[in-house]
Amino acid sequence: MDAMNDARFHEALRSSRVWDTELPAFDPATAPAEPVDLFRDWFVEAAEAGAVEPQTMSLATVDEEGRPDVRTIMLHGADERGWHFASHSTSAKGRQLAARPEAALGFYWPKRGRQVRVRGRVTTGTPEEAYADLHARTTGALASALVGRQSEVLPSLETLAEASAAAWERAHAEPEAESKTWTLYVLEPSAVEFFQGDEERRHVRLRYRRQGEVWARELLWP
Repeated sequence: MDAMNDARFHEALRSSRVWDTELPAFDPATAPAEPVDLFRDWFVEAAEAGAVEPQTMSLATVDEEGRPDVRTIMLHGADERGWHFASHSTSAKGRQLAARPEAALGFYWPKRGRQVRVRGRVTTGTPEEAYADLHARTTGALASALVGRQSEVLPSLETLAEASAAAWERAHAEPEAESKTWTLYVLEPSAVEFFQGDEERRHVRLRYRRQGEVWARELLWP
């Protein structure tokens, strides 16, 4: 290991501040009965506070052998059904979800000192929902979906450039084009945790746990 790079890394690690901003208060007694309502409130507040890409989230899955995997993806919606995202069914995440349809999501909005964790079973939407999801997005998103082959081994960057150029051309010429492997996923939550950071390290953690048709709420030690 290069000594200079090692020193620079540790200096950057030690000097990085956490929550260099004024943190909001959170009274869990005022939290709504449904976790998705609180999530949507927090999401809007994060966006209005200037959070960069508040819709980004970590998606954790496990493969056929039970080994964990995680990546950053985009949230496509959150409603009474659950948290929505999309990908190719042939991608690594798609194959993992087909084999083990359980997942976890993680959101982090440092401008508010807030995290949200969601766990539950994952189901797929209808082909019509997947089509609508894809075509509600940009031409670039469609072109990317038309390239396909996500997670496969790529021979070279030149190969990607050629495939991407062809996909962009098709996306412009056929804005209604389909990507048959594009799939809408819905994570139906069994537990949702809201974390509010505190400057005195008295962090507030509120967890919703599904109990039949209702949600139980409980505080957790930080």
